[in-house]
Amino acid sequence: MAFETIVKKQVKKIREPCLKCVDMVISELISTVRQCTKKLQQYPRLREEMERIVTTHIREREGRTKEQVMLLIDIELAYMNTNHEDFIGFANAQQRSNQMNKKKASGNQVIRKGWLTINNIGIMKGGSKEYWFVLTAENLSWYKDDEEKEKKYMLSVDNLKLRDVEKGFMSSKHIFALFNTEQRNVYKDYRQLELACETQEEVDSWKASFLRAGVYPERVGDKEKASESEENGSDSFMHSMDPQLERQVETIRNLVDSYMAIVNKTVRDLMPKTIMHLMINNTKEFIFSELLANLYSCGDQNTLMEESAEQAQRRDEMLRMYHALKEALSIIGDINTTTVSTPMPPPVDDSWLQVQSVPAGRRSPTSSPTPQRRAPAVPPARPGSRGPAPGPPPAGSALGGAPPVPSRPGASPDPFGPPPQVPSRPNRAPPGVPRKGPASPTRPAAPRPAEAPLLDL
Repeated sequence: MAFETIVKKQVKKIREPCLKCVDMVISELISTVRQCTKKLQQYPRLREEMERIVTTHIREREGRTKEQVMLLIDIELAYMNTNHEDFIGFANAQQRSNQMNKKKASGNQVIRKGWLTINNIGIMKGGSKEYWFVLTAENLSWYKDDEEKEKKYMLSVDNLKLRDVEKGFMSSKHIFALFNTEQRNVYKDYRQLELACETQEEVDSWKASFLRAGVYPERVGDKEKASESEENGSDSFMHSMDPQLERQVETIRNLVDSYMAIVNKTVRDLMPKTIMHLMINNTKEFIFSELLANLYSCGDQNTLMEESAEQAQRRDEMLRMYHALKEALSIIGDINTTTVSTPMPPPVDDSWLQVQSVPAGRRSPTSSPTPQRRAPAVPPARPGSRGPAPGPPPAGSALGGAPPVPSRPGASPDPFGPPPQVPSRPNRAPPGVPRKGPASPTRPAAPRPAEAPLLDL
């Protein structure tokens, strides 16, 4: 049966994509394992051993998964379930084929439009003329101009073929011809219709359009033209086929399309489930339950836990950096950055210094003694034979003989204020020592104001 043969060929083509899918999943899974083991780069031997164990297990599951995938394809090939609820059935396929033929007949789509020159019209009949050609799947028509109002002729494409025509001696155009395979006239009394184009590219383009309409060249000269005819043969072959055979082919095509849609749906549903169960979930269970046991059975665990030289050097550098930073922080912590500010002392009262700068003979109101501390009167001198008594001192001598009692500088009415400053000694000459005899008017002897007066016994 043609249906079964075609379906089996199509199902066998699914094997390779399914196996390719398994290979892609395995590649991605191994890449994920290596990405995860990067965290163990501090222990290179442990990382290497872990990758080896997990990769070996994945490769073992690869064979099992591919066997299961091949089994699914063989199951699809074993039996064609034409009773499937999604299958179109023979009756529906035939009905759909009839509908498609009706649409195709009513459509009659335009394949190409353009200007062509009819080259084989005799000079007596007007010679070569250029017309507007319209090519469809059923006929070839040409008009006077591109407005397509005045149709000159319409030619059926059934039993027509193409052939190349050598251009004339005086002609610069490229020519091809249409002829009837049943040796009938193509156009009026002409056995062939010669059409001319300006360039060879236009000729090739029109030939390709005629191929789509089912008009083939007379002889295929090279493989490229043969491949073009094969590519367009599925549609154009229908035009030269028996109508009954055409309906049968269309019916089988609808049946195959319907059943292959079911197969594709089933395979797309089962493939991810099979890979997930046999490959990914199994690998996860192996890592959780058996990986540690396999690592312990490898040999000396101390060898696996050996640290790489690069990591050891990096760790030492980090420790040195840590201790250096810690010491720097302790040094910074010992530095007291608090600013201690002391208030300025009050200004010293130096008004008493101005008293000392007053010249002698001028009594300062601040230096005059108070009534309570006025100096006692000078007692009279003792009479006797010691000579004449010295005269009284000149005016101002008693005042200038002894320094005035200084007032307390910086005195403050506040009893709890700062202590007074010690006054300095006035800068003046000491009094002279008195002599026996008459006192000199220039240098009188100054009595001692502080001593008690002498009393006669």
